[in-house]
Amino acid sequence: MESWWATVASVDWVWWGQAGFIGYFVLLNGGYLVLNVLSMVSLRRYMRQRAELGATAPYLGVEPAVSILVPAFNEEATIRTSILSLMQLQYPEFEIVVINDGSKDNTLAVLKAAFELEAYPEPLRRSVSHQEIQGSIARAVTAILKSSIKPTGKADALNAGINAARHGLFCAVDADSILQRDSLLRVVQPFLEDERTVAAGGTVRIANGSKVQGGYLLEAGIPDSLLARFQIVEYLRAFLFGRLGWSPLNAVLIISGAFGLFNRDRVMEVGGYSTTTVGEDMELVVRLHRYHREKRLPYRIQYLPDPICWTEAPEDLATLGKQRSRWQRGLAESLSRHAKLAVMPRGGAPGRLAWPFMTLFEWLGPLIELTGYVFMLVGFSLGIISPLALTVFMLVAIGMGILLSVNGLLLETLSFRVYARRRDIGRLFLVAVVENFGYRQLNTLWRCRGMWQWFSRRKHQWGR
Repeated sequence: MESWWATVASVDWVWWGQAGFIGYFVLLNGGYLVLNVLSMVSLRRYMRQRAELGATAPYLGVEPAVSILVPAFNEEATIRTSILSLMQLQYPEFEIVVINDGSKDNTLAVLKAAFELEAYPEPLRRSVSHQEIQGSIARAVTAILKSSIKPTGKADALNAGINAARHGLFCAVDADSILQRDSLLRVVQPFLEDERTVAAGGTVRIANGSKVQGGYLLEAGIPDSLLARFQIVEYLRAFLFGRLGWSPLNAVLIISGAFGLFNRDRVMEVGGYSTTTVGEDMELVVRLHRYHREKRLPYRIQYLPDPICWTEAPEDLATLGKQRSRWQRGLAESLSRHAKLAVMPRGGAPGRLAWPFMTLFEWLGPLIELTGYVFMLVGFSLGIISPLALTVFMLVAIGMGILLSVNGLLLETLSFRVYARRRDIGRLFLVAVVENFGYRQLNTLWRCRGMWQWFSRRKHQWGR
């Protein structure tokens, strides 16, 4: 028996396997460190410009009118607060279009009672396709009753909202989210500064633990739930040095469905939101990149760090796991559908850099990471992986992960300081360390499940 294990241990595949997985994690974390450096440079420039303009968002009087689209499915608990927050936005001209997509609860009744809606039939033009509309109700807020028999999905609801919108820019917002009062003024700036801009996204932050009153966030706070705290660190890492690093390269592939501003005409040109994916927000952005590069049209897609949208995060493992599996499936669908972006002659930074990066480290990453953990731990338990090799692997996989999480928090504390109390910052730094021991590995399992759902083509539906 001992001679058999000795033969197995001497095979080259063991050495190549451990070297390959260690090398992958070095590339993974090294790539994100490069994005971190790019984000620091971009953030420094952005903060300098912001200081020149003043602490408050600039109001120039030439801001274009905006249609705010709010798709809703069973949102009776949050829809009133969300709409109230939108009505308090500091912006010269905007309309709010709520698309009630077959809710089974009292979402529509809450809207009618809160905003005194009255029936106002209005035919909708079919610029982009969607399922049938039952009718519309309007006053200060437009509420579209859509497919009351059964829901048809967020993407289809947004397409109905695009057809109902009256203005040239539309802002897609989740029904359980709250926009900071100056968010719309800030996120519209790229459209004023550069006429090539077709889309812009802001930062999504976790509202759990914060003080909210009358649809307005009074004070950012830290939630009691450890699971929600983990997500605060995740969101900071994803936005402040993920998307901020890609923005100067015009290679942002994701604008969050919770908060994004789009040129309505350009979105209609590409056919609106896809109704055959669970990641309709990312798929639309990747399709916009591909469309403009194929047509050789000048364009910009930007991310801005200070327009803030606050959203409620799941505080139980079951809901969070389903959310992360759904996100992973949407990412796989978006990247696989537009693989041509990576090989087309005019792919630019989105095709040459962002698509391969996202494919290797985000799309295929969970499978490679899970295989790496299993290979190294099982190999060590069988005695074919040395303690030194396992130690190096863990330092690279976990140690560099801690460094990335801490750097995300440093960007926050050096810039916007949304969490002003030192105690809160200390708690988040502790979470940035702890999340690497179990939580991130659990996230990898959820994402692998999302990969299986994508591969098996499971039917998708509204997320809760």
